[in-house]
Amino acid sequence: MRVWACFAVVSLLPPVAAAASKLTMEDRVELMRGLMAEYATVKELLPRSKKPLPFESSGSYDKKAWEQIAKESGPAARAGDLVQITKVDIEDDKLVLQINGGVKGGRHWYDGVQVGMGGPIGGSTSPISTSDANAPAGTSIAILFHKPLEPMKAAEVKKMLLAVLDFDRHSATGLYVEEIPPEIKKAIQEKRVTEGMDREQVILALGRPDHKSREVKDGMELEDWVYGHPPGKIVFVTFNGEHVTKVKEAYAGLGTEVADQPSPR
Repeated sequence: MRVWACFAVVSLLPPVAAAASKLTMEDRVELMRGLMAEYATVKELLPRSKKPLPFESSGSYDKKAWEQIAKESGPAARAGDLVQITKVDIEDDKLVLQINGGVKGGRHWYDGVQVGMGGPIGGSTSPISTSDANAPAGTSIAILFHKPLEPMKAAEVKKMLLAVLDFDRHSATGLYVEEIPPEIKKAIQEKRVTEGMDREQVILALGRPDHKSREVKDGMELEDWVYGHPPGKIVFVTFNGEHVTKVKEAYAGLGTEVADQPSPR
């Protein structure tokens, strides 16, 4: 009877090996804190996808499959773009990272905004946003482990994603700022953008844009970042390649038109 009772008690205890293979609450908190809101530079095309893009924990992925998804749904980000992890889901055998808010539908305020050129008579207007395909909301990546998750650190997860995302330049922002030329550093401190800045410097100055759009003009691929909401000041930052080539400020009233902000007298 005693032997049976001992066996019954032992059988009710959780297996030691199984318990050791699961993430503790401390592990989960560390992953969330170390990954949430982190910025990374895109190294390879990220497709826009309603389903999380499969990515092996070994650091490999099906590049051709991702390219096919991009052809069907459009890109979420291209090489050189700066993206942000906006949500982390910890599941039994995978980590799902939402990028730039994931895929979202619906219109934004700037879809109906027109930029005016010329005077009140005979002037012309053109939309800020040309199409959602030029500026998709985001995507998500599923890191597959194919087994119950074991204790790990956020730094390890970032290394797994090194084939597509580079977190290194954004984990030492202070050191990066020290390397910036004095005139650009001053502009960042004053929260303004100047020509010649790169994407990282613009984000240090103004944060992430409210909207992005791309267009090809005269053989050049231009990218516009838009800051602000009507009514109020709207800032348009235009990139040609990696650097800012034009900065324009305008004022959006209660209607849908955006007028150039008058220069001080």
